[in-house]
Amino acid sequence: MASVPSLASTLQQQLADALTAALPDAGTADPLLRRSDRADFQANGILALAKKLKGNPRELAGQVTAALPAGELIKDIEVSGPGFLNITLTDKAIVETLAARAADTEGRLGVPVDAAAGTTVIDYAQPNVAKEMHVGHLRSAVIGDAMVKILEFTGESVVRRHHIGDWGTQFGMLIQYLIEHPGALKHEGDAADGEAAMSTLNRVYKASRALFDSDEDFKARSRDRVVALQAGDPETLELWQGFVDESKIYFHSVFDKLDMEVRDPDIVGESGYNDMLEETCRILEETGVAVRSEGALCVFFDDVKGPDGNKVPLIVKKTNGGYGYAATDLSAIRNRVQDLKADTLLYVVDARQSLHFKMVFETARRAGWLNEDVKAVQLAFGTVLGKDGKPFKTREGETVRLEDLLDEAVERATAVVREKAEKVGLSEDEIVENGRYVGVGAVKYADLSTSAVRDYKFDLDQMVSLHGDTSVYLQYAYARIRSILRKAGDAVPAAHPELALAPAERALGLHLDQFGEVLGEVASGYEPHKLAAYLYQLASHLTTFYDQCQVLSPDNAPEVVENRLFLVELTARTLHQGMALLGIRTPERL
Repeated sequence: MASVPSLASTLQQQLADALTAALPDAGTADPLLRRSDRADFQANGILALAKKLKGNPRELAGQVTAALPAGELIKDIEVSGPGFLNITLTDKAIVETLAARAADTEGRLGVPVDAAAGTTVIDYAQPNVAKEMHVGHLRSAVIGDAMVKILEFTGESVVRRHHIGDWGTQFGMLIQYLIEHPGALKHEGDAADGEAAMSTLNRVYKASRALFDSDEDFKARSRDRVVALQAGDPETLELWQGFVDESKIYFHSVFDKLDMEVRDPDIVGESGYNDMLEETCRILEETGVAVRSEGALCVFFDDVKGPDGNKVPLIVKKTNGGYGYAATDLSAIRNRVQDLKADTLLYVVDARQSLHFKMVFETARRAGWLNEDVKAVQLAFGTVLGKDGKPFKTREGETVRLEDLLDEAVERATAVVREKAEKVGLSEDEIVENGRYVGVGAVKYADLSTSAVRDYKFDLDQMVSLHGDTSVYLQYAYARIRSILRKAGDAVPAAHPELALAPAERALGLHLDQFGEVLGEVASGYEPHKLAAYLYQLASHLTTFYDQCQVLSPDNAPEVVENRLFLVELTARTLHQGMALLGIRTPERL
């Protein structure tokens, strides 16, 4: 089915055509249409045109109004103030547009697919091999997963990349320990148990670190093992692969708790670009993008200086011949642009790494790997804070493990669900399942409803509240609609464009119609918090609608019941789709 143009876009086009017809000397003109408290929409563009044409804005507004086509879209248009147009749409136009959205057989609610969309490689959820995931990994995973879903829904071809830390000097230490302590990676219990895998990795890491710090001979052997790893020694690579495989078991267990799909082919860590590093350095040096400085291969920037006023370089290759993170990141750009044919590279990375990525992107531009046709963007995110406004830690001052955080969220949410369970008639299995969906959804929504670049406070009590801007409020709104639809009996949702709409019905309908436009804005600006805000406003409109417009009242005529069922059913579908794009489930009963 073809996409359904929004009421705003249809009105925008009619106004633009009227401006051109009434004011041919104005050329192409933007009516500057926006939502308004005084009417459905307000057009402010005539003020700028009047200034340009040296005319009276109210007179020009009258000419534009006269040039608008007679039809079923506009109910009333008023010239206000110095030339604003206050525009009210017909109830019929609202209902007919919503009916077209509901009739979309592809389940997209009439949201268009961008025919000009390209290919985006999105780099997110970047844990480290042999290390536990902590609260600091949460935002990259949650924000990245939502952007993948949103971009794909709007038509973009998306390639997922999880750039895990799986290479470097620490692996010489770990591998050497394994060689001298064979069988250390074996663990008790299920081989696919993520917690057992991480327990084993932690034990090996601590033991190897203790030996490394206390035994100079072992330290020397470990450093030799790094050289063997980088040289591709088969025995060393096999043992290294064991660490990677064990870590993946753990990663998948955590991502499963987050209700996120992470596929093995999408995990391309630092090691995946190892064979490209020397060539990357050679190209940069031969083209003059990088230069030798004190034995290291560096890229300098006029606007990046240290406290002493000297330029701070991006180190691509170290004095000892080792490669810096920049070499790997630049090789990844080459791969993603030249092999994966990406138009956009999106990095969901902590804001504290902004300077590094600014330097990497500029280096790639100088080398010609990024240009007018290929862009790189850092979707920078802030820090997760505790209730005290400081970086989120345990009472002992340790970094909070991501698994512990998720387990506590699910535990709290399950208690909230259990309180309502008897009234709704939930079974124990449903309580457990819904508790997981509510708990994980609460954590994700708290993150996604905050502008990514801002820090936010992690407050589980607030997150699992039924009141305020929380995922539980949205999930409850969806479940409430599903309950109404189950109670409707023989009455079915059906649009009735001939009916007059109450104010709350109009407000709900106009907001529903904005879904596609909001998604377009979210996708183009990489701003999932705007989708969260839209969904919260939708649930708020629904609450007002419930207060002012009874759906199944025996006093309502059958067509009023059907039309109101149609409105709430479309609201449920929009909530469900919107929440799914944020990676959050919507239980049928709650």
